[in-house]
Amino acid sequence: MGAIDWGIVFVYIAGIIWLGFYLGRDQETEKDYYLAGRGMRPWQVALSIVSTQISAISLIGAPAFVALKKGGGVFWLQYELAVPLAMVAILLFLVPAYHREHVITIYELLERRFDRKLRKSISFIFLLSRGLGTGVALLATSVVTSVCLSIPLTYTILLVGVVTIIYTTMGGIKADIYSDIIQFFVFVGGILFAIGFVVAFLLKSGTPIEFPDPSRLTVFKLGETGLKSGETFGFWPMLLGGFFLYFSYYGCDQSQAQRILTTATPEQAQKALVINGLLRFPVTLIYIAFGLLLIPFIATHPHFYKVLQGKPADFLVPHFIVQFFPVGLRGIMVSGIFAATMSSVDSALNSLSAATWVDFLQPVFGKRVKSKMPVLRGLTIFWGLFAIASSFYFMGGSETVIELVNKVGSAFYGPILAVFVMAIFLKGLKGNAVLFGLISGVLTNVVLWLFFQRQVSWMWWNFTGFAVPFLFVFFHSVVLGRRIEFVRVSVTRRAVGYARILIFAFPVFVAVCYAIEKLL
Repeated sequence: MGAIDWGIVFVYIAGIIWLGFYLGRDQETEKDYYLAGRGMRPWQVALSIVSTQISAISLIGAPAFVALKKGGGVFWLQYELAVPLAMVAILLFLVPAYHREHVITIYELLERRFDRKLRKSISFIFLLSRGLGTGVALLATSVVTSVCLSIPLTYTILLVGVVTIIYTTMGGIKADIYSDIIQFFVFVGGILFAIGFVVAFLLKSGTPIEFPDPSRLTVFKLGETGLKSGETFGFWPMLLGGFFLYFSYYGCDQSQAQRILTTATPEQAQKALVINGLLRFPVTLIYIAFGLLLIPFIATHPHFYKVLQGKPADFLVPHFIVQFFPVGLRGIMVSGIFAATMSSVDSALNSLSAATWVDFLQPVFGKRVKSKMPVLRGLTIFWGLFAIASSFYFMGGSETVIELVNKVGSAFYGPILAVFVMAIFLKGLKGNAVLFGLISGVLTNVVLWLFFQRQVSWMWWNFTGFAVPFLFVFFHSVVLGRRIEFVRVSVTRRAVGYARILIFAFPVFVAVCYAIEKLL
């Protein structure tokens, strides 16, 4: 990192901090701080959602998975096919319910449908899992960012964490969304620069673009079900399991769903989800393409491959940037990684603050607090410090902690989704029955984790966790002789039109994947 590179990174950080203070000037209420006054536009929300998902882990991990990681390849694209289908379900059913209830946190809906105990239970699960997960994300991205910045890991965690805390605390969700938009373009610009640089490097050196390992070029694994071998990356577990995962994560996780509450109308939120469903796949193609280009580069640069020996595959991109990128371009790429890291953290901090205040503290202290903004910002600072402390705690642990947290998330995604679906489609349920249904789904996934991990892919946990609570609730109702009624949910003509766009996009994305497999 030269002086020019550091200058680019410093200007970027200073600009993001200034943006947070600028946008936070007129915020006075919870609605302003957590929902941006419901004044965000669809394209802004869409870019923010995409940016949040394009984390530094994706930027660094996806190319490494394609080019270097053992057993990796372009079949990660199978996972992306589930995104437009999940967006269809969310925009048709969840968005209208959330906007109709005028909630700040989506867990308020559960109290209005069932009871306060269920609302607090699921909100607490969110606080604990997302709080720890944010710490892990901060650690995972800081590990590789520290290579680019050439500073110790502890300092990198503090730098990323503190900068994110400052602008998120001052600017609220509006600062998160605007900074995510900037971070999106910085990320995409950085990765396109990287692709252009590698292509120019290969053409200049006369290196033929060849792929020594054909297994990395296979997109579809149709023969893998993930049920006997436990193969995670089969087509069906990634498509079906991915559908339930994305349905739950985008629609039933406050850190993501909070963004679709920032629009004035449900139609605007639905439009944002359409844009997100169409945009995420081509963005994924960009960093998959970067990974593909690194395969012939590694094959023809044995000295570079030796540098990576004994290190995790995720160090591929950072070492490539440090060793081969010119001054200036290196600063842009590092800013892209820095941006992706912050976009992974900022949304979590604001949503953690929202859930803490709205679901737990406001019912008790809301009337006693005259000036709420210091409290709301104080909660954001608390969760930011919690994430930093979690990063330091996990820093000394095993390298499998990231996979561990992802599996914990999959154990809960399906059951939580089942609760929200019951809240929308079923009438006559009691809160206790639904709560025990949630517990039964989680326990089922825990059993699969402990005793059948080699036989059942953890991607299926999202489906089993969704199905078991329904079986429990229906069995419970039959035993007690209680009647369950299905609620007819009305869908607007415009929402159906949006859904058709995404449904049409699905076979288009499949065709693109098929073409990529044939061309490679």
